[in-house]
This record gives sequence, structure tokens and C-alpha cells, in this order.
Amino acid sequence: MKTTRIISTLAIAVFLSAKAWAQESGKEQMVVPLSSPGKPFKLDAHLVDGSVTVNGYEGKDIVIEVMQAERRHSEDHGGGMHRINNGNSADIQADEHNNEVNISANAGKAVNLVIKVPMTEGNFKFGTVNDGNVSGSNLNGDLEVSNVNGAIKLTNISGSVVANTVNGNVIVTFKSIDPKAAMAYSTLNGNVDVTFPASLKANVKLKSDRGDVFTDFDVATDMHKPEVSKSDSKGMYSLKIEDWVYGKINGGGPQLLMKTTFGSIYIRKAK
Repeated sequence: MKTTRIISTLAIAVFLSAKAWAQESGKEQMVVPLSSPGKPFKLDAHLVDGSVTVNGYEGKDIVIEVMQAERRHSEDHGGGMHRINNGNSADIQADEHNNEVNISANAGKAVNLVIKVPMTEGNFKFGTVNDGNVSGSNLNGDLEVSNVNGAIKLTNISGSVVANTVNGNVIVTFKSIDPKAAMAYSTLNGNVDVTFPASLKANVKLKSDRGDVFTDFDVATDMHKPEVSKSDSKGMYSLKIEDWVYGKINGGGPQLLMKTTFGSIYIRKAK
């Protein structure tokens, strides 16, 4: 196993103001060679604070750029005193073993990661929790993407995607899809907006509690009665109604699930 660690000193020791701190922030870079370049690989990259971007490029290595996220200081300049660096540097670690790369950051340090990966087939798992968005482009393979307080945006994807966030939109544009893969997209506060090739074949399961469902595909909807579940607690029955829209696109295929509570669903056909 090859382990690469970069302790990113992305801050200047003495600051005149919060604005000066943001202007002077920089970035660091590290390169992680794959054990078997040109062959399928796996990438796992997760943060607690910050943004994650994964882009395909014409290269054979994993290239990681680390940029310290702008910290939210107050405008109090300390009565004319200078601010001294409090040691909030970013400690990023990347482990590579048999074409499997794991990237992680120490908790509590807000950073933005931009990861460049070969455009060969891969298996991708990446996401964040706070103060950042998750994005990707020109990726080929199976993607599992997550966020909590931010959006997800994926473009020019070949393969399959499972994407979930809580507070933000989920926007995905496919170049091509895996015709055998089931996919799922969900958010609580935001829209689910996915563009598929016209050849998409899927069994759809859709639900928007406070919005609408839009599509320019021909969907043969199935007539399903709402599912009612009962649970008994201390002699009282609780009824829960699950009202989903079911249907088939181009005769049906793997399951395509989309769900939002406060937002709408868009299933678009690529032009």
C-alpha cells in the first residue's frame, strides 16, 4: 500500500483582516500513481467540511488539488490588532492499493478537493457533509455520490449513478448509461433533474410530496393504489400512505427511483 499525506499550510501566519485571509489562500497538489495504469480503478473520497469535485482527464494518475475553504470569520478586526494563524491547516491522506484509492481529510478542517482521474472505467464513491457542493464530470463507471448540506451536479457521465442529498438540488446529465443498472436519486429540499439518452429503458418509481413531476419521455404509467401501512403502538394504530407514481419508459427496464419532498422531479430526454 502506498500512502501519501499532504499537510496543506494554506494560510499566511499573520492576517490583517478576514477579507485578506480569503484573498491570500492558495492550494497544494499531490499525485497518486495507480498500481495498474489504464485498468479499472476505485476511488473513495469523503469530507466532513468542504466541497468535492471529481473530473476525468487524459492522464494515468490520480491528481489531487487541495484548497482551503474560505472560513467564516466575523468582521471584528480586533481593535487594530493582527490575527495570528490558529493552526487550521488541512491534513489530507491518500492511500493506494491495487488500483483502489482512498482520500480523506481530518475532521474539522474545511477544505475543497479537486480530484482529476483517468477516463478509464472506475468505481466512484465521493461526498461531503457541510459547507460544500459535490460535482463531477467526464466520469465513466458506477457512481455513488452523497451530500447533506449542499447540491450535487454531475455532467457528461457514462455508466450509472446513485445520488442523495438533503438540502440541495440533484442535477445529472448522462452521455451514456449502463442499460442493466438500477439508479436512484433523492433529496429533501430541492429538485431532482436528470437528463438521459433517448434510448433509456426503465421502470420508474417517482414521488414528489410538495412539487410536480415533468418529463419529455413517453411514460406508460401503471395504476397503483396507494400503499397503506398500519403499525400498532400502545393500542393505537398509525396509518402511513405511500403514494408513488409507477411507470415504464421505452417498454421498461431496471428500476429508476426519484424522490423529493420540497421540490420537483425532471426526467429529460437528451436532444
